[in-house]
Amino acid sequence: MELTMIEATHIVPSTEVNVNYINHLLEQLTVDYQNTKQERKEIVALVPSSEEEFTILEEIELLTSDIRGYAHQIQARGWIENEPEAIERLQMMGVFDVPAIANFYFSTDGGYQLLKAYIRMLDYLRLLILEYLRRE
Repeated sequence: MELTMIEATHIVPSTEVNVNYINHLLEQLTVDYQNTKQERKEIVALVPSSEEEFTILEEIELLTSDIRGYAHQIQARGWIENEPEAIERLQMMGVFDVPAIANFYFSTDGGYQLLKAYIRMLDYLRLLILEYLRRE
């Protein structure tokens, strides 16, 4: 007897489903990031040094490092160290709250679709981690 995803979530504890999904997204993000290599090269070539503290790619790297770090903790141990602080940080890390990312995302009509998809997936992982931490 095959179960639908909805039926399966009633049998398997939701936290286990979330951990599996977090693991899946973490793996997918690694592949997606590698697939953005050409677009990242184009951005580096097009964007002159600015007076901004961080470039768009540096901002993405910072968010990636933080969000993936939390995901790796969940993957390795099933919990995150200093959970209340992690929840607070994750709530404040919305990718579109970073001006450089929001400007890039919304001002490059039709371009850089792989990098934009990566940004969306990264934010989705952030939200999924938040959901996981709140259910614990």
